Amino acid sequence: MSAKLLHELHSHVEMRHRDGLLFRYVYAPEADEIESPKPYFHPLRTLAGDEVTIYRPHDHAWHKGLSMTASHLSGQNFWGGPTFVPGKGYVQLDNNGKILHRSWADLLCERDTVGFEELLEWVVADRRAWIAERRSVRVSEINEAEGFWSLDLRFQLENQREQPLVFGSPTTEGRPEAGYGGLFWRGPRSFRQGTILAAGGSRGPETMGRPAAWLAYTGKHDGSLRRSTVLFLDSPANPRFPNKWFVRSDPFACISCSFMFDEQYTLAPRDTLTLEYRVVVCNGEWSLERLEALAEAWQRRGHG
Repeated sequence: MSAKLLHELHSHVEMRHRDGLLFRYVYAPEADEIESPKPYFHPLRTLAGDEVTIYRPHDHAWHKGLSMTASHLSGQNFWGGPTFVPGKGYVQLDNNGKILHRSWADLLCERDTVGFEELLEWVVADRRAWIAERRSVRVSEINEAEGFWSLDLRFQLENQREQPLVFGSPTTEGRPEAGYGGLFWRGPRSFRQGTILAAGGSRGPETMGRPAAWLAYTGKHDGSLRRSTVLFLDSPANPRFPNKWFVRSDPFACISCSFMFDEQYTLAPRDTLTLEYRVVVCNGEWSLERLEALAEAWQRRGHG
């Protein structure tokens, strides 16, 4: 693997392949408290150099590339912005938490694997730490012949409270088709009205809220006029597999891997919730058959 991992102290980590930037991971973001600051990936780029994320769009300033989030966590908001309140709609409350980088457990750049392990804390508005997290990021597959690379993510969330933690969403609070939370991706503005495909052959708006082992989004870029596909793979080891997806192509492109889409998930005190995903960033528009083959290959290697 011709790759380099570059660390800008107290700021971000970058991964480069043949001198092209594949991702920047900002672990110490500068953001307003109301945006629920948290680490994020931006930009994410294809091997062709096309950018498949957006940073701080004017319609939702707390949307930042690819990040781990929680819109409703026992009354706290780690998503950013206002909170959906039954009977009132979206209300700005004093409940915006933040996810803080605490230390590195590992920074790895070897022949077959590039990545890192990080220790973080989820801190609520009154500065108490509710979750201790161990996060693993790995790039172990760069396929130039097929035009894709894979980002493997693992989140281990330990409840530090003496009470259960309840993960919910606007949908669990009564708003239909708004079950966002967990791993969240916001695509470029040019990806609006792109193509959505999911395992089993479902596509387009019908994929909202439906369980599927994987979901993919294809959009077209300004400038280069090329297309790119971003594929999200849920792991059978995750709770409630296959995951229900929050996904939109209008008014903007976004995907959320929502294990709490329409049903709350409770994490007991001192218990750990582990979530694993693979995100595949692909050159061009990929067919259903090609996406299925890639998903099946990943499962055969120990994720199925």
